[in-house]
Amino acid sequence: MKLIFAALFVMLMTNSGFSKTRDYYQIQVYKLTGKVQEEKVDNFLKNAYLPALHRAGIKTVGVFKPVETDTLSGKRVFVWIPFTSLDHFAKTLEALQKDQEYQKTGIDFLGAPFNQAPFVRKESILLRAFHLIPNFTIPSFPTPHAQRIYELRSYEGGTENLYRKKVEMFNEGGEWAIFKNLGFNALFYAEVISGSTMPNLMYMTTFADLASRTAHWSAFSAHPNWKKISGMAEYKNTVSKSVILFLHPTDYSDF
Repeated sequence: MKLIFAALFVMLMTNSGFSKTRDYYQIQVYKLTGKVQEEKVDNFLKNAYLPALHRAGIKTVGVFKPVETDTLSGKRVFVWIPFTSLDHFAKTLEALQKDQEYQKTGIDFLGAPFNQAPFVRKESILLRAFHLIPNFTIPSFPTPHAQRIYELRSYEGGTENLYRKKVEMFNEGGEWAIFKNLGFNALFYAEVISGSTMPNLMYMTTFADLASRTAHWSAFSAHPNWKKISGMAEYKNTVSKSVILFLHPTDYSDF
């Protein structure tokens, strides 16, 4: 069964013209005290950071915030940035340092006084796309940004080997194929290669609204292939902790 899933994916990749090169992603998490810092981060991202990334060749950058009912609402901002390689990541950092327009436009944020910091801390998570889902896919919905649900999930493993089995479950085990078949509109699936909760994998599925999200997950839970692989002994106890975040894209996010 695993070989069949892998063979089908290779055929899909070959016939569609998709790149076989695995993407890299960075997720930046701004941790905030409240509204004042949130407005400073929004202004910086909208008017300085995203335009600078666009000038550096990054066409699509996602910016997300927790839904209003989440206790983290107003205290977190998530920025997702895709890269073609680690070298691309490094060169983008260099481009930002040399971008005079960025340095000038973002001076109030970049050069804020020590006692007026625009955020508490900024976490950076670096990820590498799964080998059978090597590229991201930008979702498209007719609903307003404020209605869309972008669900960011992190699955932690108790040991490196258990974590690797969960990655295998997504790839050769065929979990990704169930998501694709049911139209989960995933932005990415990836392994965390540098972060604070390793070993862990992360992915983001996207939905037009909350009702669509609920319907999709109900269909997933009832899917016979999910029932089969989730019942396999080799995939038992591969997740020690899962973190699920419901996010909305900001009005200035690229998607």
